[in-house]
Amino acid sequence: MSDEKVIPAEDASENFADLLASQENSQVRVQAGQKVTGTVIEVTDDSVFVNVGVKIDGVMDRKDFIDNEGNLTVKAGDEVEAWVTRANSQEIVLAKSMNGAGMAAIEDAKENAIPVDGRVIESCKGGYHVEVLGKTAFCPGSQMAAGDADSVVGRTLQFLITRVESRGRNIVVSHRALLDREREANLEKFLAEVKEGDIVEGTVTRLAPFGAFAELAPAVEGMVHLSELSWSRVMKADEAVSEGQKIKVKILKISKEKGRDGRDHTRISLSLKDAMGNPWDDEASKLVIGDVVEGKVVRLAAFGAFVEVLPGIEGLVHVSEMSWGRRVNKPEEVVKAGDVIKVKIKDVNLESRRVSLSMRDAEGDPWADVEERFPVGSTVEGRVESHSKFGLFVVLAPGITGLLPEGIMRATKTVDQFKNLDKDAPVELEIQRVDVAARRITLTPKGVEAQPEPVKEGGAGSGKKGGKSSREPEDNSWRQHQKAGASSDNSIMAQALQKAMQNKH
Repeated sequence: MSDEKVIPAEDASENFADLLASQENSQVRVQAGQKVTGTVIEVTDDSVFVNVGVKIDGVMDRKDFIDNEGNLTVKAGDEVEAWVTRANSQEIVLAKSMNGAGMAAIEDAKENAIPVDGRVIESCKGGYHVEVLGKTAFCPGSQMAAGDADSVVGRTLQFLITRVESRGRNIVVSHRALLDREREANLEKFLAEVKEGDIVEGTVTRLAPFGAFAELAPAVEGMVHLSELSWSRVMKADEAVSEGQKIKVKILKISKEKGRDGRDHTRISLSLKDAMGNPWDDEASKLVIGDVVEGKVVRLAAFGAFVEVLPGIEGLVHVSEMSWGRRVNKPEEVVKAGDVIKVKIKDVNLESRRVSLSMRDAEGDPWADVEERFPVGSTVEGRVESHSKFGLFVVLAPGITGLLPEGIMRATKTVDQFKNLDKDAPVELEIQRVDVAARRITLTPKGVEAQPEPVKEGGAGSGKKGGKSSREPEDNSWRQHQKAGASSDNSIMAQALQKAMQNKH
């Protein structure tokens, strides 16, 4: 007895109908005007057959894959993109663009929104003349997205035919519309795969004064603002990236905005620096208090200079920390943006993300070995810094200033000799006294015997009312000099101002 199952006639009829319906449905997946991607399965003398994912293979003209030297540019297994020019249950015809000539081809390309190859003949008022399918068409300037007149005239590009009037005497084409169509399709696919916060790869396509554009998918661009290009301070996009560079970026925001054409456009905001990671989280531990490092001056403020000591990490050199040898009123007196300088790390606050730096400490305290460099009784040569009613201030070395007191000049009858010296004039003197703690050097003319340290007179027989020291005039002169000089950073008010301005920053 046979176990073969007999299928009722009515069931067989239904199964056949289902199969036929499924086959028919597989054919409607492609239609004229659609862009498809497929795999080359065979190349013949005249045609290239492409599997586009449906039952019937697509066929293309072999000429679509012949380059200017006559070489075939495709082989079996290659992936290609093409446009569907005709699709039915018997055939699928593909092309890189609409070909042929005459009004029939033009009408067909417009009706099915199939791109056509067009050679830009010349620029004209309001746009360009373009040769397409044997006819001359007009492309408005606003619809040309390939560049300016100098770069597009003579080139062959792809266009969509947007208007055909007066039996072909008025044909309007658009290059931008084709790009917009591709972009919308690619954008829809891209947005379905990503979300805000994702890290994606892109290629820098162009630079602008306000940032850089990166292509994230074919014809899909996002924008990296200048402030998001680097943790370091950049003034121009080319300081951080270059055209053609591959970069990883973080998607900050995806939004819809009204364009000049009144349509909604998708804006993708990107961050290059966020994709890199915050240097304060990863690199700041390398900063050690007391270390002397090189840094780049990135900007100046009224109260000091900001110096980048690590990529993306800046510290402040207050004006009071810029020099031992002079009073600095404005940072531009000493440095300018772009200078590479040595600084000493004085303080690092990871919580507030602030670094305090010193240029003068990086050079070393000039008073550290002053007794060895300027021993009492030695002859030194300096230059005149300033005249005072209490004496003559003389610069002996960077950060080292001595005073020739008025009393000594009068006692040796050399007042006129020194009074007539101009600022920066050279002068030769002897060291009479060195006070490292007070940072003072007393000078005397050459050949004058050094006097002993004067004693403060505060007791009986001092001859001074109230017991004031006989050194008071000299002391006052020093105080006035130091108040206007490099030691101004020791004042409480200066320190408070520095802290307040840092907090403001």
